Amino acid sequence: MERTVSPELLRVKLAEALSVPPPNLTRRDVRLPGIPGKPLAVIGVRRGGKTSFLHQQRADRIAGGRPRESQLMLGLEDERLIGMTALDLGWVIDEHARQFPTIRAEGLLSLYLDEIQIVEGWESLVHRLVEAKNVDIVISGSSAKLLSQEVATAVRGRLLEVLVHPFSFREALRHARAEPEASWHQLDPAERAAIDARLRDYLQSGGFPEAQGIAPRDRARLLTGYVDTMVLRDVIERHNVSNPTALRALQRHLLSTPGGSFTVHKFYNVLKSQGVSIGKDTLHAYLDHLQDAFLVRVLDMHSASEKQRMVNPRKVYPVDAGLIPLYEQPGRAHRGRALETAVLLELERREYAVSWLRVGDDREVDFFAARPGEPPLLVQVCLDTTDDTTWEREVRALEAAATTYPDAVALLITHDQSPPTRRLPGTLQWFSAAQWLLG
Repeated sequence: MERTVSPELLRVKLAEALSVPPPNLTRRDVRLPGIPGKPLAVIGVRRGGKTSFLHQQRADRIAGGRPRESQLMLGLEDERLIGMTALDLGWVIDEHARQFPTIRAEGLLSLYLDEIQIVEGWESLVHRLVEAKNVDIVISGSSAKLLSQEVATAVRGRLLEVLVHPFSFREALRHARAEPEASWHQLDPAERAAIDARLRDYLQSGGFPEAQGIAPRDRARLLTGYVDTMVLRDVIERHNVSNPTALRALQRHLLSTPGGSFTVHKFYNVLKSQGVSIGKDTLHAYLDHLQDAFLVRVLDMHSASEKQRMVNPRKVYPVDAGLIPLYEQPGRAHRGRALETAVLLELERREYAVSWLRVGDDREVDFFAARPGEPPLLVQVCLDTTDDTTWEREVRALEAAATTYPDAVALLITHDQSPPTRRLPGTLQWFSAAQWLLG
């Protein structure tokens, strides 16, 4: 490995990093692991807010009394740094130590490396810095596999993962300066109605920070560009995809059927009928790549049997409800699926492992959510339960699941603002979507 970037340019990059004050950004509600001294890997979808979260961490430490020059943040997705290697990045860090020798010696340096996967050989550099034990390290990347099979053995297990999705509903309200100051139960009916109206907007516009508060036409153009960039840079280029036609068809199918059942076998047959030649193993790989880039979230069926998980369909959701309108067919709005998507992403923000659940032969519960040391959640999501048939279907499935899993907490989450007039059986609990998402 050789250095590819000139020292002059690297000095400019270092000077820029040290001179820029932390920007004033909407604060993110991202929980940090409670294990001091461990390097952090911030992962999530492109344009979802990872860089802003790194700025937030830097600003917090400066506000806590750390010198600004001790908080070194390097944005590596810079066209001037194309081809940058770990040797180049190491030179920048060493140059910082030469300019500020006491900071490194006293263990005050915090290093934020944004989009680290761009740098060839980054794992060996991070390993060296971790071993030195005198640098706080926070890295970010647009890849779910940043910590798994694509990471060298030397770093695996040393980094703690921090997931950053686009804005939650509460963060979107905060960004719009409309976050409620009181708890849900302390709000009057007019305040609740106003929040519920904002939830309807949120389910349409989503949580990507740059998409907040802009016209629908401009938002569609922005988000379409996001998807195109993710597919091109984080999938096609990153994984050397040989059949981009099939990949694009898979991407469009998944985003046009949010929350739908999906099997590679059925989609393979669809492509085959259209004259598209591709192997099933390749389609499995493409699905993994789209999930790795965080464009979609893929749920297995909950089962203790690995065989049952493998033979049953998976359910696929977009990483943000705002992507759903881009692929909706005319006259077929997916408002209910948008609410499901928002609930799923909120469960992931709260660090639940999520799957979907089948009860008996014909009943399904949207989410089985598990977190270590706690009872699991059974979560049924429904846009509107005023129809008797809908109420019967959703509640009976949830009740059957609660019987099968008596230790679980069973939740019915609906977009209705008022409690249902019908009686919920057993220990089932009801929440309005706005109340639960703000919880």
